[in-house]
Amino acid sequence: MTELTEERISALRSKARELRDAIESRYVDQRAATDDLLHGLLAGGHVLLEGAPGLGKTTLVRTVASCLGLDFRRLQCTPDLMPADVLGMRILEEDPNGGHRFHFERGPVFTQVLLTDEINRATPRTQSALLEAMQERQVTVFGETLPLDRPFFVAATQNPIEMEGTYPLPEAQLDRFLLRVDVESPTAEGIVKILETERAASTPLDPVLSGDEVLELQALTASIPASSDILALAAQTIIATHPENEAAPELVRRHVRFGASPRGAQALLGAARARALLAGQLHVREEDLEAVVQPCLRHRLMLTYEGEAAGVSTGELAQEAYARAQS
Repeated sequence: MTELTEERISALRSKARELRDAIESRYVDQRAATDDLLHGLLAGGHVLLEGAPGLGKTTLVRTVASCLGLDFRRLQCTPDLMPADVLGMRILEEDPNGGHRFHFERGPVFTQVLLTDEINRATPRTQSALLEAMQERQVTVFGETLPLDRPFFVAATQNPIEMEGTYPLPEAQLDRFLLRVDVESPTAEGIVKILETERAASTPLDPVLSGDEVLELQALTASIPASSDILALAAQTIIATHPENEAAPELVRRHVRFGASPRGAQALLGAARARALLAGQLHVREEDLEAVVQPCLRHRLMLTYEGEAAGVSTGELAQEAYARAQS
């Protein structure tokens, strides 16, 4: 990052804001979801989108991929999907000399933007095929380790209201997502805007950022300073999500079985840095941290049986932990 001039940094910030504007020209009345998805992208993480059918989760990811001009693949998850359908498979083919050889046909994971639709409809075996790719940006198949192209961004969707034929993501898989974005229903005014822009939705969007510029933005995001107070606040927030810790608020002690891991603190700081970049700030503020607490931690808290029965919101519990950390 030291080689970037002030002019280049300013240009990259402008590009990031231009990207958000381009997305919002198609995905209207969903600023929070759009911003959270961009926070995950700029922080170099992955995003889980959760919401009822018809809210445009797939449209959002497709729009982002179009604006980035990156290679894009969509993976539609079903119970009969196999790991080979994700990673790829070896195919026996005839060579020019009349012999036979195995050829590895790469699966959809070998891309730059991967949309995994309805990820909780895939079996645990298939879900686990994405673990190495998401964490280490590589795939190991048939004893060979193959690197993935950079940038590599996974956006997965799931429908929270359907339980039949679904396989809830295990905690280790959920932890691979930097944020879980809850896509809310639009307002009446928002639905009007959706209907007004429906015709334009079929028109291709011009790319706003190249792959190299995305990597530059990710490096710039990681370089945004965070004071020791901000680091301490992020750490104390994580500590306050653990029910056995005396720093945990009463609601957390009553309803949480397991709190967030240190990876949750990394997610908080990364997303807060991305928010600061989009806002044109020179450093991370407490407001940035507070704004990303729920999407960063809501999928990292495991509720007790009582908490699940009471329908307690893990996002609200994460907010309680942050408030306790501030005090």
